[in-house]
Formats: sequence, structure tokens, C-alpha cells
Amino acid sequence: LLVFLACWAGYAAVVDRIPSVRARSVIAAMDEHRRRWMLALLLRENRIGDTAIIGNLMASTSFLANTAIFILAGLVALLGAPDMGRRVLAALPFAEPPASDMAWELRIGLLVLIFVHAFFELTWALRQFNYCSIVVGGLGIGPEHAPQAEIAAAVANRAARHFNTGLRAYYFGLAALAWIIHPVALMLASLLVLRELHRREFRSVVREALRGKH
Repeated sequence: LLVFLACWAGYAAVVDRIPSVRARSVIAAMDEHRRRWMLALLLRENRIGDTAIIGNLMASTSFLANTAIFILAGLVALLGAPDMGRRVLAALPFAEPPASDMAWELRIGLLVLIFVHAFFELTWALRQFNYCSIVVGGLGIGPEHAPQAEIAAAVANRAARHFNTGLRAYYFGLAALAWIIHPVALMLASLLVLRELHRREFRSVVREALRGKH
């Protein structure tokens, strides 16, 4: 459990709180592209495509938030049937089911907390994308409205940051699921998620393309 918490909290602290590290991530690269997008809005009257893009962002965020609710419903059901859950796990090879109801509830409780966190992050991102659409609707035409475009970009970037935090909770939620099978599986899954997050955000082909280094 300590390995799991260290991987999640440590990664978030380094990537989100240290500017020099964050500046090299795909998240920072996308922040700049969103800023350019909002500034480009000032040069065109037809913004139907732009509103469609914001709607697509809101739809994907809403999908993950709704999915988190369904996951939470399943987890609450598992909390009420510890004996059945342990019997199912006992049939799996290499699995070490929790020996007591309390141990089972601790594992499921961790998953509940993770997906509650994901839900709050994603719904807050959804609201911020909604705010962004309103700010975009109020943008005038011409470079003199650049300060309002910067505001829209800041709101969109903040929404994207919370969306990314919610998505990261999904990744570590999958890692926490391995704790039900075996404690060693939790450690391995946590390290695997950590490696995959680092690869995607700092060493992926997409990151190089977004930074103009493809």
C-alpha cells in the first residue's frame, strides 16, 4: 500500500508541482496549443467548429464521470458481499484472497475512495469546459480582444488539468484492483502504471510531435 501511495502521490507532486518538470510534459505542450487555439478564434467569425470541439471535450469528460458512478455502484455491491467476492478470487491461480471481512473492505474501500476522487475531478473539469464555452461565446473579433482569449485559454487549460488528474485516478484505480489478488500484484501494478504514465507524458511520439520535434 505504501508503494502504491508513493507512486501516485510522488508522481503527481513531481509532475504537477515542479514547473521545470511539467514544462517538458505533453500536458504543458497541449496548454500552449490550447492558448494558440483561443488566440486564433479572434481572427474568424464562424466558430461552429470551435464549439463542436469544446462539446467533444465535454462529452469525453462526461463519459468518464458517468463511468465512475457505475464503477462506484459495483464497488458498493462488493462491499456488501465479501464472502462471495473472496470465493470468486480463491478460484484464481496465484490469488491470495483477503482473510477477513475487514481486509476485504479495506481493499474495496480504497477503490471507492479512488473513484470518488476521479468523479469529483472529472465533474469539475466538465464544469470548467462549460465555463470555457461561455467565455468563447463572448469573445469578440480582432486582436484587441486578446486578454479575453487568454482567459478562455486559462480556463480550458485548467479544465484539461483536472481531466488529466481524473484520468490518472483511473490508471491507479486499475493498479489498486490488483491488491485484491495479491499484495505483490499491487506493487507491480503500481510501478507499471508509473512507468506507463511517464512514458506517455514525457517520452511518447505524440509529445515530440506536439513540441514540433517529429
